Amino acid sequence: MSLTDGAGATIGAPRKTFLGHPRGLVVLFFTEMWERFSFYGMRAMLTIYLIQHFLFGPVEAQGIYAAYGALVYLLPVVGGLIADKYLGSRKAVIIGAVLLVAGHFTMAFEGSGGREFITVGGTEYAIEVDGRNTDRQLYAVTDSGRVPISVTPEGVTVVDAADTAAGSGALAATAAGFPAQTAADGYTTRTVRDPSGEMTLFLALSLIIVGVGFLKANISTVVGQLYEENDPRRDGGFTLFYVGINLGSVLATGLCSYLGYTYGWAYGFGLAGFGMLLGLATFLLGQSWLEGRGGPPHPEKLAGTKVLGIPLEATFWILGLIAVFPVWLLMQRHEIISTSLPWLAGIIFAAVVGYTVTQLKGAERNRMLVAQVLIFFSVLFWALFEQAGSSLTLFADQSTDMPGWFNAGYTQMFNPGIIVIFGPIFAALWVWLAKRKMEPSTPVKFSFGLVFVGIGFLVLAWASATQAGADFRVPLFFLFLTYFFHTLGELCLSPVGLSMITKLSVDRLVGMMMGVWFLSSSVAHIAAGVIAQATATDTVAGVVTNPQLALDTYGSIFGTIGWTGVGVGIVLLVLSPLLKKGMAGVR
Repeated sequence: MSLTDGAGATIGAPRKTFLGHPRGLVVLFFTEMWERFSFYGMRAMLTIYLIQHFLFGPVEAQGIYAAYGALVYLLPVVGGLIADKYLGSRKAVIIGAVLLVAGHFTMAFEGSGGREFITVGGTEYAIEVDGRNTDRQLYAVTDSGRVPISVTPEGVTVVDAADTAAGSGALAATAAGFPAQTAADGYTTRTVRDPSGEMTLFLALSLIIVGVGFLKANISTVVGQLYEENDPRRDGGFTLFYVGINLGSVLATGLCSYLGYTYGWAYGFGLAGFGMLLGLATFLLGQSWLEGRGGPPHPEKLAGTKVLGIPLEATFWILGLIAVFPVWLLMQRHEIISTSLPWLAGIIFAAVVGYTVTQLKGAERNRMLVAQVLIFFSVLFWALFEQAGSSLTLFADQSTDMPGWFNAGYTQMFNPGIIVIFGPIFAALWVWLAKRKMEPSTPVKFSFGLVFVGIGFLVLAWASATQAGADFRVPLFFLFLTYFFHTLGELCLSPVGLSMITKLSVDRLVGMMMGVWFLSSSVAHIAAGVIAQATATDTVAGVVTNPQLALDTYGSIFGTIGWTGVGVGIVLLVLSPLLKKGMAGVR
């Protein structure tokens, strides 16, 4: 008689593999690919959507994005604990996926967005905008029709004002009553947003945040559970898993951005929701290939326990829905998140360190402490890297010379596209070096990541100072080069970081430590928001009013953070031998 695990796999039987890895990796690869398709498809449009559709200013939009990103990476701490103690990773992933489907489809209900009004000479005019890319044109709506205008630091000017003043053609009739020129102190603007559309936006973001909280840390935990301790394939497996993440991302940023910019935001967000639906279906249909990994820690307790007459598993479904409401409130007051989250994260991190020092001993304690030190350094990496969704996206829109068919959202394809190409190369490289006992230690890989992300910003700072054209726009190649260096840094740090958590953490705390790993990204998003807000310049109806100031500001900030990344990376490289010793034999 043969024994089987909870998924029906025979215990002790040879494990089926795919390309040398457990075949469960295939299920997780495609589940995460579609989940990241939805997540990054939405992210590619979010900041531009906030500015151009809802007409938030750059500072406000980047504050919302930072709060969203921070909560997306904070809640996996809670999701990891729930999975470790009650649900198990697989059930937590399913709850998260359902919430994500709901959130992404809700994003498709965009409402009427925002409207901006300009008051000139005591008369208020509505502002309309044609186009979404670099050729966006502002119009003031008068009783006679629409007047094309430009807003600069000097003030408001009617386009082709000389012809209008001479009384030529339809433009003169259209411009009747609207001054040809108005000084900077001679006009005011105000913005009105659709209340129901704005509330729906924050509801959608909240569903996504809670969904990621249940899913993100736990699907990575299942990947780690597919491999035995010190399995040399583990780093390669996580890197291939990371390729799945980025394959979904490159598909999403291209397709969702195209639909969103070309046909309407709702189409782009709707496609992201469909991608998440495919991810949920993949995970549900592929359960048997996971061989029982990621199951509940106490199946009998989960099945037999009730809370107020409600089965314990159903209780967590209900709590997941309830959690959306406080997150919805917080997203509308994102300043609270930016102020309080660093303190909360500090308390959580201190508690984890305290537990490690007081409750663990010997090699277990040393390994956990090394993991926590590396997590600390990763905060700076993510603060710089996560400019991709905010300041780098706006740099693409405001200060990059792009072909007419190209939009700012497409630049989000650079990073995942490079990973799809170089991810397998890095996976093979680590294995090749390990066989020859030449593989860099995990701390050294982290230091490489910081140096590369710093170099990426230094490239863009140099290009901003020396390569811009008369329109104060930098050739697209330099933005691509920045993403290339950032991606090399990411391949050194992020997939290796996920693997590091599963290798250095005590078995019973892997889910929690995976959550703490994502917590570092949460804190980093707040820091990233502060950096991104420092790059912001004034806009009217989503159009930047001073392109030269915008470019100079980007160049200055990017230079500062670039040198910071390189410097901190060198410091970590110097500390690497000490940290390697603390890993106590773990590769």
